[in-house]
Amino acid sequence: MDITINASFLPHNDPDASLAFYRDTLGFEVRNDVAYGGMHWITVGPTQQPGTSIVLYPPAATPGMTDDERRTIAEMMAKGTYAMLLLATEDLDGTFEQLQASDVEVVQEPTEQPYGVRDCAVRDPAGNLIRVQEQR
Repeated sequence: MDITINASFLPHNDPDASLAFYRDTLGFEVRNDVAYGGMHWITVGPTQQPGTSIVLYPPAATPGMTDDERRTIAEMMAKGTYAMLLLATEDLDGTFEQLQASDVEVVQEPTEQPYGVRDCAVRDPAGNLIRVQEQR
């Protein structure tokens, strides 16, 4: 099989804040921006990886979801326990400095992990955990 990752989905609850984080802070390009039915989907991705995207989606748009499930997801997003994204960079310290300067919520400063990677962690505006690993 010849399978690649085309897109992954991350929930968001504020399109303007999501754009500011993914486009302005991380430097991702906006590949699609769709508003429909009072909801907003934004597709972003790193310029050097045109075939891989992140779709920032409103979790309320998930088909078949109950009101209880929507409330649970909203609570988990607020606590930062619903979704996670793992990114990579060759300059972890420089990337962390830029993230910190943009006033994001820092979860963990650059740290050498016991499982063999060096990384840091922040939260995006929706509460999603964004870990950034140093490429070695």
